Amino acid sequence: MANRHHGSARNQRVAVVDMTDIDIPSDELDLPAQETAEVVEEEEVDDDGEADEEDDGQDGIDFDDAPFPPPGLKEISSLASWTVSTAKPGNGVAALRSPDTSLYWQSDGPQPHLLSIHFFKLVSIVHMRIFLDFVNDESYTPTKIQFLAGMGVHDIQQFAEMSFEQPTGWIDVDFSEVGPIEDDDENNSDEGLKEVDWSKRPALRAFLVQVRILENHQNGKDTHLRAVQLFARDEMHQVRRVAPVLSKTPKQNLKAPVSKATSKPLPVHTEPNNIKLASWMMEPDLR
Repeated sequence: MANRHHGSARNQRVAVVDMTDIDIPSDELDLPAQETAEVVEEEEVDDDGEADEEDDGQDGIDFDDAPFPPPGLKEISSLASWTVSTAKPGNGVAALRSPDTSLYWQSDGPQPHLLSIHFFKLVSIVHMRIFLDFVNDESYTPTKIQFLAGMGVHDIQQFAEMSFEQPTGWIDVDFSEVGPIEDDDENNSDEGLKEVDWSKRPALRAFLVQVRILENHQNGKDTHLRAVQLFARDEMHQVRRVAPVLSKTPKQNLKAPVSKATSKPLPVHTEPNNIKLASWMMEPDLR
């Protein structure tokens, strides 16, 4: 019996070895290899695509689109104490003050929702803006906001009321009721060729600024506010002005540098002053 089993095993081994001698068309032999190669390539592409999506998710942190103040202004938001009427845990003042606009303040209570900004000294505010995102917030998006200011809680007055439909991005607060705005500045800002002369814009002098959210989209109860920034005039900023070109008359060019080889005055290049002093070079600001 044992010999029979050994004989059958040998026959099976021989049969397996003989299968390699069978003539099979080359196309049929290459087909599985091609299919496996295509499957491997598809898997590699999928893996790369998933990796790219993961990288995009990590790099897709949406910081504020306009982190720097407009030319001629300085942000004074850090000079104030910020308080809110209500807030969900993890979505309070810290999220509102963060430069990352993917974070937001979410209220947790009845309307109106209040944001109070208490300054430690009397400030002159010339510009204010808020960040809203209808695409992500939907029913949490504010549609009617009042802006008030004053010396304290008991004498604050409304200086602007704005209504929105589907706001997205940075929105400038209307300062038309604070004071008149000259037409020349508006034309310059529309052309985008000249900087706004903020010294001619009205200034809101106050200790307290309050943002009052009255209504939300689709009558939503709670609200989302992603960022608020307040600006004052930057007295150290120099408005860019082109220096006058020197005349070619010899009397006015006497002080121009003279070349030793040709004894002719060298050309004088005039350029606008675009240099702004660093913060450590300026005088200390008492806060």
